[in-house]
Amino acid sequence: MRNLKRILLGVFILLLVLAVLAFVLENQQSVSLLFLGWAGPQLPVSLIMVLALLIGMVIGPILGWFLGRSSRASRKRVV
Repeated sequence: MRNLKRILLGVFILLLVLAVLAFVLENQQSVSLLFLGWAGPQLPVSLIMVLALLIGMVIGPILGWFLGRSSRASRKRVV
């Protein structure tokens, strides 16, 4: 049973890597983002998408931790 789980995990990781590789290879067009008058450098679309994903993966848990902490503190004050 343990070997089956390892094989399935390996296949899943391989498929995920292949999907990311296909995404990166298909999105090589360079774009420049404009945000509040600031123009970013010309970067491939895939790089911008991966950076946005990684930033979201860092900011999301931090916000969840911060908001959960503040709600627990307010519940302690009520009780």
